[in-house]
Amino acid sequence: QVQLVESGGGLVQAGGSLRLSCAASGSIFSINAMGWYRQAPGKQRELVAGITSGGSPNYADSVKGRFTISRDNAKNTVYLQMNSLKPEDTAVYYCNAGLVVRGTMYNYWGQGTQVTVSS
Repeated sequence: QVQLVESGGGLVQAGGSLRLSCAASGSIFSINAMGWYRQAPGKQRELVAGITSGGSPNYADSVKGRFTISRDNAKNTVYLQMNSLKPEDTAVYYCNAGLVVRGTMYNYWGQGTQVTVSS
């Protein structure tokens, strides 16, 4: 069974840091772009950061300079290091990846992990 499994969410005070991880498992031939999205209550899901298969990152303006996305292709894992967290970063964070399975690329989502930043 192909899946994305996230970990690392939690409760942190403003100014603190968290590191999210997302591991892809199953019969995966290759992984294309990977990314992190978030959805706050009453808001639409938004892209936080993405990274290409070659390692080129891109960020939402709201997190530039505070968040860093990286990936370990040997472990099929993408990370999101979040520093200088603000209460407005509070949301459910979802991992997303384009996974090639049996010759076809599929868009997969993780189950989500809650990040809560207290003021």
